[in-house]
Amino acid sequence: MLSALARAATRRPLTVMLLWGLFLLLGFGLGTGVFARLSDNVPEVPGSESESAAQYLDRVGPVGESVTGVVAGTAVSDAKLRAEVGRAVADVRRVTGVAAVPDPYTTRGLTSKDGRALIIPVTLEGGLDDDAEEHALDAAAERIREIDAPDVHVSGGPLLGQQLGERAQEDVKNAELISLPVVLALLLVVFGGLRSALLPLVVAVGGIAGAFLALFLFSEVTDISVYAIQVTTMLGLGLAVDYALLMLVRFREERRHTEDVVEAVHRTVAAAGRTVLFSGLTVAVSLTGLLVFPSVFLRSMGLAVAAVVVIDMLAALTLLPALLARFGGRITPAKNRPEGEEGRVFARIARFADRRRIAVLAVAVPVLLVLALPVTGMRIALGDARQLPSDTEARRLHDTVGDHFPPGTGVTPITVVVRPGADGATADGLRALSPATTVRELPGGATVLEIRPPGEADGEEATELVDRVREARGGEPVEVTGPAARLVDFREMLAERAPWAALTVLVGIFVLLFAFTGSVLLPLRTVTTTLLSLGAALGAVVWVFQDGHLAGLLGAEGLGALSLTAPPLIIAIAFGLAMDYELFILARMREARQRTSDDAQAVVDGLRSSGRVVTCAALLLAVVFAAFMTGGFSPILQIGLGLTLAVLIDATVVRMLLVPATMSLLGRRAWWAPAPLRKAHDRFGLHEEPAETARPRVPTGV
Repeated sequence: MLSALARAATRRPLTVMLLWGLFLLLGFGLGTGVFARLSDNVPEVPGSESESAAQYLDRVGPVGESVTGVVAGTAVSDAKLRAEVGRAVADVRRVTGVAAVPDPYTTRGLTSKDGRALIIPVTLEGGLDDDAEEHALDAAAERIREIDAPDVHVSGGPLLGQQLGERAQEDVKNAELISLPVVLALLLVVFGGLRSALLPLVVAVGGIAGAFLALFLFSEVTDISVYAIQVTTMLGLGLAVDYALLMLVRFREERRHTEDVVEAVHRTVAAAGRTVLFSGLTVAVSLTGLLVFPSVFLRSMGLAVAAVVVIDMLAALTLLPALLARFGGRITPAKNRPEGEEGRVFARIARFADRRRIAVLAVAVPVLLVLALPVTGMRIALGDARQLPSDTEARRLHDTVGDHFPPGTGVTPITVVVRPGADGATADGLRALSPATTVRELPGGATVLEIRPPGEADGEEATELVDRVREARGGEPVEVTGPAARLVDFREMLAERAPWAALTVLVGIFVLLFAFTGSVLLPLRTVTTTLLSLGAALGAVVWVFQDGHLAGLLGAEGLGALSLTAPPLIIAIAFGLAMDYELFILARMREARQRTSDDAQAVVDGLRSSGRVVTCAALLLAVVFAAFMTGGFSPILQIGLGLTLAVLIDATVVRMLLVPATMSLLGRRAWWAPAPLRKAHDRFGLHEEPAETARPRVPTGV
């Protein structure tokens, strides 16, 4: 298969490049339309109680979307301002599709006690189509913003999702402007030439175009989260550079053994291409665990990111060979160095880990476990506008309300739907749970209780109140919805499906690693060491963003919980990336073992050959992830920090120390498999290798 791909790419390189050029035009033309389709409805869980109650309310007593305007920074009792606010309220009420706009001066709670802020809530009619709703929202928001006051902000509801989408687009653009020049500079250092350095960026651009196009296509059939843009772009850019780096390093090595550029490309695809293929499949399989969850957000993210990984893999196996066949003759081959000179630092590390394997394990494992300890206290929440940078309109509105109004102002209530047929005493008992309860009747005999929780809409008090309502209702037809209820249902969904997701991923990883290595112990060792680096990275994210330690250095603050989007995405993506570097190293160890039949020397030679690639790839990927931490959006900061640390810890402590130490400890047993499985691997495993017999033995370091 790989040989066929290599022959096709080198036989018609201009055709391959033209096809990828058309793909780029589609990605950056059609694909960027996804920015207008982003959704912030992350916590919805199909089939959950909160979703069922919300759908019932939409059918029986639909309530339109709402947005909030805040006017502050001056005395709101000023006659001129009061008259202007009155005219604005009257104008907004006349907007087609607007259902209600209370007078902030006569409605209790809408004017601050200090007299320097007021709130203008706008509620739309229920059942509006998308175009009518968008027109009403834009018209209402624009009219409120025309009020002449020092601070006027409008957000909430669909406007919040729109503002998040705009911020996502801006952050992606800024991250690319930061990361691409840095990546190019590092590639120049690695390769020492502009041609070699530019090729990974060409592949990376293909990965970004693929990210946009994949997201756009998925948006035709499902909601796409505002977080998807940053996550898929950072991963698409990073993996493309990783794969291209691995292929280019191998190509420069092959050029030392043959003057024929096409032959060197074929050898490269047969050797490094095999690693890229398995790496891409492994990362994609790691993300299939997200498909086990019923959450539309997690499923769409899993599909989109897996698609981007496959696109990167295909670009490395088709576009890059075509570029090398066309321009590879101008790339300087890797220098021949004396025996023992290439990769000697990594060879020394491997020998140190071999000699001190027990000490390495005794130090590294406890350190990683200590770093992972904060995970035991991890909490997740929906989050609020505090997750946004301070210069965004939604954050300014939130801060203004917090500065001038009592805690809980504007907090979305817990909505309790008492369906027809419920015992009247049940509704009375639920009403007694909180004095901050309002009641409204729906057509058909249903009753809605809106209980305003203390603190935040998704805080501990709110979620505990949801649990109390569900416990107090007994067997009556009563359902709870609202942000707090959605969070409770999301947490329950994660707890219920996480074991199945983990099982799905582990089985897939085991099968792929067994097909790659022919061993049953190596997949187990790989998963174990990977979990250590993943736990340490996630523990650091909890320590920073949940507990607030050093969060200010990243332009964030401790929020008491992580965004519910961050942990599942960090775990899925970081696990897949760790497999990346494991395969880079195992491929070279396997080659060395087949060449020398010496297990101990194979570990040293494998790390000697792959150490520089893994280190450079990790550094480049860390640069990409770190660039996305410049936007200031807390969930992306959390994901960026988690992935940056996971990559760096995995590529250094785990792959450079724990891997050679554990390989040395296992010895020949590392490559063991039961006889039936060994026969299955001999028959079905991928054995496509470069021709080695025609070349003299030369050190294969990079």
